[in-house]
Amino acid sequence: MRRWWTKKWTGLGGCKTGPTCGVAVDGEKGRQVDLTPPAVEAIAESFGEWVVGELERKRRRRCGGGLGRAGCAVFDMGLATTPACFMSTILPPFEYDASIMMTASHLPYTRNGLKFFTRKGGLTSPQVEEICDKAARKYANRLAKVSTVLRIKPTRVDFMSAYAKHLRDIIKQIVNHPLHYDFPLQGFQDVLDKLGADTFGSLHLNPDGMFPNHIPNPEDKTAMALTRAAMLENRADLGIVFDTDVDWSGVVDKQGNPINGDKLIALMSAIVLKEHPNTTIVTDARTSMALTRFIAERGGRHCLYRVGYRNVIDKGVQLNRDGVEAHLMMETSGHGALKENHFLDDGAYMVVKIIIEMVRMKLEGSDEGIGSLIKDLEEPLESVELRMNIVSEPRFAKAKGVEAIEEFRNYIEQGRLEGWELDSCGDCWVSEGCLVDSNDSPAAIDAHMYRAKVSTAEHGEHGWIHLRQSIHNPNIAVNLQSTIPGGCQSMTRALRDKFLVASGLDKILDISQIDKYASNGKLYEQMVALDFFDETNGKIHEYVRSGTS
Repeated sequence: MRRWWTKKWTGLGGCKTGPTCGVAVDGEKGRQVDLTPPAVEAIAESFGEWVVGELERKRRRRCGGGLGRAGCAVFDMGLATTPACFMSTILPPFEYDASIMMTASHLPYTRNGLKFFTRKGGLTSPQVEEICDKAARKYANRLAKVSTVLRIKPTRVDFMSAYAKHLRDIIKQIVNHPLHYDFPLQGFQDVLDKLGADTFGSLHLNPDGMFPNHIPNPEDKTAMALTRAAMLENRADLGIVFDTDVDWSGVVDKQGNPINGDKLIALMSAIVLKEHPNTTIVTDARTSMALTRFIAERGGRHCLYRVGYRNVIDKGVQLNRDGVEAHLMMETSGHGALKENHFLDDGAYMVVKIIIEMVRMKLEGSDEGIGSLIKDLEEPLESVELRMNIVSEPRFAKAKGVEAIEEFRNYIEQGRLEGWELDSCGDCWVSEGCLVDSNDSPAAIDAHMYRAKVSTAEHGEHGWIHLRQSIHNPNIAVNLQSTIPGGCQSMTRALRDKFLVASGLDKILDISQIDKYASNGKLYEQMVALDFFDETNGKIHEYVRSGTS
C-alpha cells in the first residue's frame, strides 16, 4: 500500500511545485478513481503535519487550529493559479506559511492532483514522497472512512484580486507610459482589459474542469488553432494560451503565428538578453542547434541540461549560487522561470514580460509585433519523438532502462556509431549524460539521458539524437532533430541497426515504433499526427509525437 501511494501520487514528481496526482473522476479506460475525498484528506493532513514540523524545527509555532487534523489555520483562496499559490506565501499582507492547491494542470479531465508550496517554492520529490508515505499509512489505517469536514471552517480570502493587481502594477511600473500610465495597453487588443486593452474575441474564459473545448495545453494543436483563428478574425495584437493552473503558457503573434517550444524560448531569450546582456540561458537538451546560435548571436550563453523543467530551473538556481549569472531557465515544453520572479515556473509572469516588450516596441515606433523578435530563428527541418517500451516486470524496468541508456553512451564512446559524438556545452556536460554537474554539489539524478550530435562526410553536422529514460513510465523517449531531408529517418535506422539490434537491446526494448519510422518515414509521421488529434479529443495514450508537418 505504501509503495502504491508513492508511485501513484508522485506521478508528476519532476514538477517544480511537487504535485501528487491520480484519477479523480470516471472516464479513463482501465483506471478506477483513486484520488477520492478521503485520499485527498489524508494527503492534506500529512502536508499540514509536515508544514507544522518544519515550523517547529525553526521554532516558529505560528499555526493555530485547522488544516484538517494537522493543526494549521486554513484560508480558502477559491479559484487560483499555481504562481498565485506560491505568491500567497510571500505577498503582503497574506504571507502564509504554506499553500496547497488542487489542479488537473494540462492533464486530461479525469486526472487531478495536489501541489504544495512554501516560501522556498515547490517541494522536492523526496519531500513529496515523505508526505505521500505518511498519507498512505493514514489512509490504510482508516480504511478510507474519513470525514472530509474540517473542524474549523476555512476563512475565505480574495487573494487572486491582490495577485492580479500585483501583475498589473508590474506592467504599469516598467512600461511607465508617458501619456496614460494606468492604462499602458490602451490601443492594444489582448486579455488585460483592466489595463485598457480590448479583450473582444477572447475564448473559453469560463472555467470547466471537463475541458469541453480542448486539452488545456499550450502545445495542443487545437488550442493553438482556435487561438490563431480568433486572433486573425479580431485583428488582435497578442493571443495567450495557458494551461489550467497558469504555470505554463504559449502565445500567438499578430500575424497568427504560434509561438511555443524553441520559438517561445527564443522570444524570452531576446527579451531577457536586452535587459541582462551576456547572461546564461538554461534549457533542456532537446532544443535545436539553431536556438543555440540565436542565443549566442545576441551575446548570451546557452546551457543545455537535463530534461524536466524542475531540473532546468534548479540548474539556474545552482549557477547563480556559484556566480554564473542565469536570468532565464526554460524547457522546450514552455515551462520556464526567471531569476527576477523567485525562480518560479510562472506562465502569467512570462506573458507579463512579453506584454511589456510589446508595448515598448510600440512606443519606439515599431508596429511589427513581438514575432519580429524571432524572425531570424531557424527551425529544424525535421523533429521527431519516438518511444521504446521496456519489456520487463515493472520492478525491473527502471534498472533495465538505465542499462540501455548507459550502453548507448558506451557505443558512442567506443566509436561504434560512426559520426556520432556525445554532445557537450560549457558549464553542463551532455557528454556526461546531463548526469554529472561541473559544480562541487551535483544534483541528484532523476532519469538517465544522453544526447549525441550526428555528422556525415556529405552533410557535416546535421542533427542530434537524445535518449531519455522516462521518469513516469517504463519506456525510453527518443528525440531526433535534423537540418537535412530524411536525416531523422537515417539516424533512426542507424540507431536500430548499429545499436539496438547489434547490442541485443531489441530483446528488452519494444522497438516497433523505431522500426515503423525507420521504414516509413513521412507516412509514419502522418499516422502520428492522427494519433495526436485523437488525444486532443480526450483519448489518453502514451504514443509518439512528431514535430514535423
